Amino acid sequence: MTALPTRKLEAYRYADIDALASVWSELAAPETIEIAAQQRLQQIWLPSGDEIEVRRAELVLEPGAELALFALNTARHYGRIELDVTLREGARFTLNAANIGTGKANLEIVTTVRHDEPDAVSRQTVRSVLGGKAVGSYLGKVAVARGAQKTDGEQSVKAMLLDRGATANCKPELEIYADDVKCAHGATVGELDPSQMFYAMSRGLDPAGARALLLEGFVMGLWDDAENGDAICEAARATLRAVA
Repeated sequence: MTALPTRKLEAYRYADIDALASVWSELAAPETIEIAAQQRLQQIWLPSGDEIEVRRAELVLEPGAELALFALNTARHYGRIELDVTLREGARFTLNAANIGTGKANLEIVTTVRHDEPDAVSRQTVRSVLGGKAVGSYLGKVAVARGAQKTDGEQSVKAMLLDRGATANCKPELEIYADDVKCAHGATVGELDPSQMFYAMSRGLDPAGARALLLEGFVMGLWDDAENGDAICEAARATLRAVA
């Protein structure tokens, strides 16, 4: 097992190092998932319910492969989803993920997507809903190699802060060495719209119910394309109700 990382490493800038230390010796090497050429696959990552949950994976998509990954990060103390993705020619990778937490939870989604060959597509959509003194972070790097022409990569990151003590960290990053690419990223942090709250309450909802409804609208679209997505939808709704 390698040495425990520190916050001097960019990928661990916002990590709860003490929480990570408590499970570091138990962590195996990152899970390796290889998607064969032309194969299409969906995966749904549900939270385990543990106070501290760290999941790391190295993903390799061979030419023409497609992977859609749906992930929910709701650990009560510290949750980290860490992905290193390599895309071969014509591969397509989609990540739809959410951090939902309250109290003093520290939730992270950290990704590196490597466009190593031409014509690959990546889409990353991350939403965070944070109450209490929770911290939600997304650090996402898209690296486009020389020769990886016609790359198409997008990152969309949005966070909703429900209390003044909550914090969102968003750091999308592009590293491009090819000249014929289409790459974009955007990050926003905001609060619930008072006018939308007023409208929802005018329809008979109490404040908590109105907040829960608006938060569902903010997050639940992530799972629209998930096959057999009932479990992740129910888990997200239950956590949103607790946060609201």
